[in-house]
Amino acid sequence: MAAHKKTDAATEAGGAGAVGSDDYALSRVPREKRLGFWTMLLQWLAQSGSISQFTLGATIGVGMSFGDAFLAFTLGAVILEVVIFAIGLAGMREGLATPLLTRWVGFGRNGSALVSLVISISLVGWFGVQNTIFGDSVSSLVGGPSWLWCAVAGVAITVLVIFGFRYMAVFAKIVTPLFFAMVAWSVTDALSEHSLSELIHSPAPGQAIPLSVAATAIAGGYMTGAIVSPEMTRYNRKGSHVFLQSASSMILSEYIVGLTGVLLGHMVGSGQVSQIVLSTSGVFGVLVVLMSTAKINDWNLYGSSLGVVNFFQVVFGKRLHRGAVTIALGVAGTVLSAVGIMTHFTDFLSVLGVAIPPVGGIIVAEYWVVRRMRAPLDATREAGTLPAVSPTWVPMSLVIWAVAFCVGKFYDGGIPALNSLLTAFVLYSVLGLAGWIRTYGTTTLDDADDTAPSQAAPGTAPVGA
Repeated sequence: MAAHKKTDAATEAGGAGAVGSDDYALSRVPREKRLGFWTMLLQWLAQSGSISQFTLGATIGVGMSFGDAFLAFTLGAVILEVVIFAIGLAGMREGLATPLLTRWVGFGRNGSALVSLVISISLVGWFGVQNTIFGDSVSSLVGGPSWLWCAVAGVAITVLVIFGFRYMAVFAKIVTPLFFAMVAWSVTDALSEHSLSELIHSPAPGQAIPLSVAATAIAGGYMTGAIVSPEMTRYNRKGSHVFLQSASSMILSEYIVGLTGVLLGHMVGSGQVSQIVLSTSGVFGVLVVLMSTAKINDWNLYGSSLGVVNFFQVVFGKRLHRGAVTIALGVAGTVLSAVGIMTHFTDFLSVLGVAIPPVGGIIVAEYWVVRRMRAPLDATREAGTLPAVSPTWVPMSLVIWAVAFCVGKFYDGGIPALNSLLTAFVLYSVLGLAGWIRTYGTTTLDDADDTAPSQAAPGTAPVGA
């Protein structure tokens, strides 16, 4: 019995001799490996806790009244929740992350490689950018060179992500309650010297911000995270959990954190409110805030690693271990952030931010409306295996993706990320129901694809978290 348990433990870690956990990078997450409601809820809430969300709220508050800001956050929250639930529910049902899901939902095997590449570059890019911000912030607060703090943060996050979802969940359980307890104390202390009623009813202290611009900042800023929500929801047990947890995250992030930031913006007349939170918290508070920032950034690295694994498997026929991929991406992102290069790529990453939402629109349209490609997933879902074959190409999906990107990039009205997503959803739904979206070729799933790169003893549980 002891030997069997040891074998299972090694298998869950990614196979004997493997580095970290493979986390079912190229397979479904088995039902028995899904996590409970409260564990997953804390993972969702951890994505809500960051100083950047207070800063966003304060920036909006400088240019809007509290009532108008409430409408902007409501619009942004509703848009995000609809997208997250529609895509996240598909991820939960299938137990698949976004890159692998797209093989049978909208893009085919080869198209999924392109999706994986775009998502991976975007997420690892933002990992580097956030790491740079992290290092600069610590340097200004406690001294020391920024590159050193970038290196410390990058290494720490990389080590955490190597070991996968379960360790990230444990970290969230520790950091999330501490962050919100500390922030509640700091903000309450800051606001106690002012009349809450006056702050709520006071006019915007700065130049007016249109509702559309504010909603764009709120919804567009997290749209990429919404598209890759299956990376998290594949570990959920029930669809109701996906809705309750994501909605709780939206309420906390937009209505509590965001609107508190609006009040702080009215109070100081500026979007620079991070010092309000940090100044009354001491060294412990600074540490908690920085840990919470790391907790958000670990998802950038995690999602990127899943995309790279799928890309290499499709394009080069090589099954990489997710832990090893995490090391390579983490080192690259950390080094580039430490030398100050990543901040020069923010414009390019913003372009990718418009390219990713159409992927979500196509996923939702195919999985919930057209339903021409998902039949193999339906047939194998109960068994917990992957379909034996997948479409090779879906050319029309790539055309729709390109058109939707152009709409999001070059049309000035509305919310760019939402414009591109809706364009993709409408075009795919109409053309798909009309029978104009067809698959070309089929690719057999090699038996090696659904196993880990480092094999455990025969008869043991599948590799994963």
